[in-house]
Order: sequence, then C-alpha cells, then structure tokens
Amino acid sequence: MTVDPILFFFDGRAIAARDGQSLAAALTEAGERVFRHTATGAGRGVFCGMGVCQDCLLTVDGSPNQRACMTLVTHGSTVLTQVALAVLHAPQVGAVVPAARRITPDVLVIGGGAGGLNAAIAAAAAAGAGVVVLDERKVAGGQYFKQPAGDAPMLDDQQAEGQALVAKARASGAEIFGGVDIWGAFDGPLVLAEHLGAALIVRPKRVIVATGAYERPHIVPGWTLPGVMTTGAAQTLWRSYRTLPGLRVAVCGSGPLNLQVALELARGGATVALVAEASRSPRLRPMAAMALAIAGPGLAAKGLRFLRGLGQRRVAVHYDTRLQSVVREKDALRATFRDAGGRETHVTVDALCMNDGFEPQNEILRLLGADMQLDPVFGHLRCTRDAMLQTTVPGVYAVGDCAGLGGAPAAAVEGRIAGRAAAASLGKTALHGIARLQAELARHRRFQARLWSLYAPAPHSLATTPDDTIICRCEEVTLGEVREGLLAAPCHSGTLKRLTRVGMGRCQGRYCGAVAARLVSGMTGQPIDNYSHFAPRVPIKPVSIATILAAQSALDDLT
Repeated sequence: MTVDPILFFFDGRAIAARDGQSLAAALTEAGERVFRHTATGAGRGVFCGMGVCQDCLLTVDGSPNQRACMTLVTHGSTVLTQVALAVLHAPQVGAVVPAARRITPDVLVIGGGAGGLNAAIAAAAAAGAGVVVLDERKVAGGQYFKQPAGDAPMLDDQQAEGQALVAKARASGAEIFGGVDIWGAFDGPLVLAEHLGAALIVRPKRVIVATGAYERPHIVPGWTLPGVMTTGAAQTLWRSYRTLPGLRVAVCGSGPLNLQVALELARGGATVALVAEASRSPRLRPMAAMALAIAGPGLAAKGLRFLRGLGQRRVAVHYDTRLQSVVREKDALRATFRDAGGRETHVTVDALCMNDGFEPQNEILRLLGADMQLDPVFGHLRCTRDAMLQTTVPGVYAVGDCAGLGGAPAAAVEGRIAGRAAAASLGKTALHGIARLQAELARHRRFQARLWSLYAPAPHSLATTPDDTIICRCEEVTLGEVREGLLAAPCHSGTLKRLTRVGMGRCQGRYCGAVAARLVSGMTGQPIDNYSHFAPRVPIKPVSIATILAAQSALDDLT
C-alpha cells in the first residue's frame, strides 16, 4: 500500500517527509543544512541529534526555539529558519495557564534507555513497586537501542532487542512518559518537568537516574559548521529515520561507535571517505587486543566484524590520526586530518561525524547533591555509588553512563540491581539475586576496561588550538577570549563564565563547561573535582515561563 507523504513548508519550500520523521531528518534528507542563524550571522544545523546542544532550533508554526531533532513533522506545518535572538510573544492577559499533574510513585526512573528500562522492569515486575519512567525522547529505547520511527522495519538484532525491552517495560506495569523535559530537581526528592505542554510535579519515594551521556566533540576550527555533527547524531538520522547525514561522509575521533556508524552508513548507501581513529592500531598492541578478546569474546568479535565490513567496502581506517580543521567549500566541507608522523590528508564531504569520548549527563545528580570524582582515564566526573548503585544522597540511585561511561550492557545490569534495591528499600520485596548480578556487572566492567585501553577516551589538549576557535557554541566565545579571561582571573570556571559569557547559552555549558574546567585546572594547577565545573542551575533545560508558573502555583496549593 502506498502511503502519501507528509508535506510541510520550510522557508516557503514544500518538503515531503515520512510519517514519524523528525524535522531534522526530513530537512537533512531534503538537502537543507542550516536551521538557524546566530547573533553573528553564522549558520547552524544538526549537531548532537539528541536535544542537548540546542543548535538545531527552528520556528514552527510561529513558535520559535523548537529543537528540530526532537520535533516530529506534521502535515501542513510552516517551518522557518530561526533568526538570531528570536522573540517570544508575550501571552495575553488572562491566557490559560498550562495544567499541572502531580505524580507520587514509589520509584521514579529518569531515562528510558538500557539502564532505565531495566530498572523499571526490576522495580515494577520483580518487586511490585509503583514505577514511573520519564524519558526525554518520544520513543523509549535510548541512544543504544535507537528505535525506528513510524513503521520502519528493524535494522538489526540491536534494535529488535530494544523493541523487546520497551515492550517488557510497558508490560511490567511501569507508566512510561515520553517527550518529557525535566527542568528541576530538589531535595525531597522533588522533580519538576514539562510534558505535552503541562507541568509535571513528581514526588517519588526513590529516584533512579539513568540519563546516559552525550558525545564529546573534537574542538577544532570549523567544528560548528552545518554538516559537522556527532557520530551519534548521524546514527540517529540513519537508524531512527533512515536518513543519511550526507551522500559522502567522514568519521573521526576515537572509539568503537565510530566504526559501527561508519559501517552502517556505508551499508545504507553513503560513501565513507575515511575513518580517522586517534589511537594506534590494535595490531600494534597484540597483548591488549588479546586481553579484550578474552574478557568479552562475543563483543570483540562484533568489533572485528565492523572492521571486516569496512574493509570489504574499501573504507580506509587511518589510525593515530586526528582532525585538524574543517572549512566550508562551496556546498561541501573540506576536512584536514594529520597522523602522528605529520602527514596530512584532505577529504571533501557532505557531512563530518565526530566522537571524541563522552560526557555523563549528570546535571540532575549534581542538583541533588550526589558526590562526583574525576576519572582521569576518561577525563569526566564519575558519580560515587555503593554496591547497590545508591549515590551519596539517600534514596537516589544512578545507573548507566550518567554515572560515568560503562556501556549499555553494564547499564542494563546496573538497572536491574538498582531497581531491585530501590524496591527492597521500600519493603516491597526481599533483596535477592544481587550477587549473581554483581558478578555479571564485574565482567562487563572488566571488558570495558580492556576495550578503552585500546582507544583514546581522554579529552585532547587545546594547547595548539588557534585562538579564534569557538569554544562555546551558544555564545560564540572563542578560545582566545577564554585564555584572556584566564589571565585576568585564573581562579574558577564560574568566574571565567562571568568574565567571558562562556557557558551562558541555551545548552548551559554542556559542551564548553568541561573544557573550561580543564583550562582553569591547567592554569591554576588545582585538580578537577565536582566543584570545578559550572554549578548546575534550575531550569537545567529551557522551559516555558508558563510551565514554571503552573508548577509554582500547584506547589503553592500543596502548602
């Protein structure tokens, strides 16, 4: 049966889309790269693909600041390129205030990925607790399982496994809310969110945070250009929406995700010009490669299949090679790479995909006061947890990559442990089967340790990066401006923020915050800890003032 396309208008141009596509996917497929303009007139498009960077903003049917990666196409809608400093129309006097809904579950799970869904199943099905899951994405599954939109068939066993997990979570009795923006978390605990235009006020007895991580970019001149995106964004375009980020692409950074996505895009019909891997070839480190194979033979074999598949498609993997710069060249991007010997490679592509490690989405945990410690191997904060995955805040648990990178298989086991522990702490069930789960978790962690010994997960140095390179995407603050601020007051990233505006944009420093903390540490010699970063502040995500007022009114009624 032929399905009529969904038609919408972008800057007056009619564009056909498929049911369930995001605006980002539909526009990318139509060859549109620029979604908004900054205050300096620079164009921006898809970057993170998961609602973190706030760079793909569009005006949809008169409403500005709509994230293209999180907004689905609707028939007949009018979409406009977002102008700089878009003005929101003030509500009329007497306008209807959004409704507020109060929820009081036994266990609140924040995040619908591998860790969150397994936690919900463990708490609801195995322990009989009342469970609510709040997920930012409209379709649960998280970044690892990336479920297809609409009626698109499953690409592989990974997506099928995710579909089965989502179905199991729904069957467990857990109530799953999709399309939720959490903007506040307070002692109590109290969680405030927005869902379908209404305010959510959640007062759970226990909280399990499973918000995952987002990708760390490789900051070089040109990394903010339209067409430059994270590897995960490119994967979302393809796996969720069957949209290629471009017909000719390059992938760079470090880690197995880059190999997987390069192969997926090649299988989808894209020409992959090259894969640039910052670490040395595993062939030069046979003992480390052997240790990986022993720790996880199945997953190691999966990685070998990625390499074999790329080789069969004549996709070159350049080891010990890093991205140096990106420039716009007519309607394409010209990327320059340099290997350890100083040899340069230039490629011209439609899209450049980068993944240079991960940063945990730990804003909610930090708001609630959970202790964090720097992991020097990965260069990011890890949440302090006990054997049951409870944080230093009683009744608050953290599972998966939000507590520090560990991978989806480990996150799934952590979810099962935390779900059972949270329910047991409420007297819902006896705590059983934990020893077996902890042994399984230890195996996954050993594999992760072996895996990342083969890659370069730590952030790269900015010592040789030019001063005119943008550090803060939102405020367009350059590295030179940050360096001048450091010379003026080299004391703390918060001071640097006030001096330079770095971190003051819509993404609230999610990309530049860790960079600022490292630069301050390098200047002062002070070690990085939880207090080295920008302080998390409410609202932690952009939210309408009407929703905040609705939540405040509902809270006032309760008191």
